[in-house]
Amino acid sequence: MSRIAGHFRKLAEERRTALIPYVVAGDPGQAYTVPLMHRLVENGADILELGVPFSDPMAEGPVIQLAHERALANGTSLSAALAMVREFRATDTTTPVLLMGYANPVMRMGYAAFADAAAAAGLDALLTVDIPPEEVEGINSELQRVAMDNIFLVAPTTPEERIARIAGRASGFIYYVSLKGVTGAGHLDTAEVANRVDAIRRHSPLPVAVGFGIKDAASARAVAQAADGVVVGSALVHAMAETIENGGEPTAAIEAAAALLGDIRKGIDSAR
Repeated sequence: MSRIAGHFRKLAEERRTALIPYVVAGDPGQAYTVPLMHRLVENGADILELGVPFSDPMAEGPVIQLAHERALANGTSLSAALAMVREFRATDTTTPVLLMGYANPVMRMGYAAFADAAAAAGLDALLTVDIPPEEVEGINSELQRVAMDNIFLVAPTTPEERIARIAGRASGFIYYVSLKGVTGAGHLDTAEVANRVDAIRRHSPLPVAVGFGIKDAASARAVAQAADGVVVGSALVHAMAETIENGGEPTAAIEAAAALLGDIRKGIDSAR
């Protein structure tokens, strides 16, 4: 059983919803990512989602796009992100970590080389925004070789026939994108989220995590009533960026993100 599957099973037994924060590796600086990861765990994170900075992050809204730009300016690469996971694993061997990114850096490294490096670093899963299920066999075979999960996105517009195809290739959990468009945009329709989560569950026994549009304790609480996991990203990235823009140090930015995550954790726990 993978670390992600085991964690979701434990949470289900405890009747708790997973909290999955997303941050960008190397933002606000490479030296601060691992301390940030640890603080997020201390304040309620169950699974960590680490974004790999990319020059054309097409699925991201302005807040996370700027974070990618800052991380790239800081010299952060896929190899650097894996090094951060390895450093995190030196003192935390239990919290699942997944990388979210785009196909190009993984393809440039090579699927086999990536799988070997990721496994050595202690990574649990990969989510690539732009590899469709029809083209996933190459990376899937390498991830399966090292017992690593492949996380897939399902959108509000994904028909059930395609959900079934995705479900047949996914492992770990399925990530439902609750809004049409990019991260951090739009109004969250929690009734529609519940309907779509039910549709996914008709095709897969995997846990369903919901992200995009979750900004605070109230929105997280509403989503937690339907989902197995809640993903929050733009709100955390914005909290850090705003702290630094107002003259705060990166350490203060970390604390701002951790405090917000703690509030969201309380909102989620109040839903059960």
